[in-house]
Amino acid sequence: MIPLAIIRPEPGAAATVRAARALGLDARAFPLFAIAPRPWDAPPRAAIDALLLGSANALRHAGAALADYAGMPAYAVGETTAQAARDAGLRVAFTGSGGLQGGIAHLEPGHRRLLRLCGETRVALEVPAGFRLVERACYASVALPMPPGLIALLRAPVVVALHSAEAARHFAAGCADAGLDRGRIALACLAGRVATAAGSGWRGCDVADRADDAALLALAARMCQSAQQEP
Repeated sequence: MIPLAIIRPEPGAAATVRAARALGLDARAFPLFAIAPRPWDAPPRAAIDALLLGSANALRHAGAALADYAGMPAYAVGETTAQAARDAGLRVAFTGSGGLQGGIAHLEPGHRRLLRLCGETRVALEVPAGFRLVERACYASVALPMPPGLIALLRAPVVVALHSAEAARHFAAGCADAGLDRGRIALACLAGRVATAAGSGWRGCDVADRADDAALLALAARMCQSAQQEP
């Protein structure tokens, strides 16, 4: 079977590998990022109506200041982030199934002052008129060099799962540095912006039907199967 390489940071990489192997895929983790906390200035609780959460990493790395918002409503990008919010003592008001922007449409009228806990690199959000968004970066994705094991894997036909535009750019640069042939590598991308960031020249570059891990792995499974059948 054509292998599937997972390059997202831990603990997400291990979770994706487990889910992929449950589908019968030859999935292997090579995290090209490490998540590190960043100091942040927490707004007073009285100045915030609700939190926006685009990643469970924000909850893992926000530190002791997160306790100041215990019991407050939170809008989560997906179920993994929603569960992390519950574990942190927040009340989940909405759980999305794609990008965080989609959750903006479900904001309750009383939740006009929003605190977004996020990474240093994030997708810009737009909020409706009359709403105020405060962003605080409490973690960063630190890029790591491409390990020899991944470079060796990429010299033969392989599918690579890309979860973010940042990962796509870093992976593409790593392939160039290692002198790898893009024509042997197929990309399964979480969203259109990820595929755009990866650039062209790949053996294949397809986008998942929805911006979630299940849809991405379904796409990767199809790509691995079709690649296996090619002469």
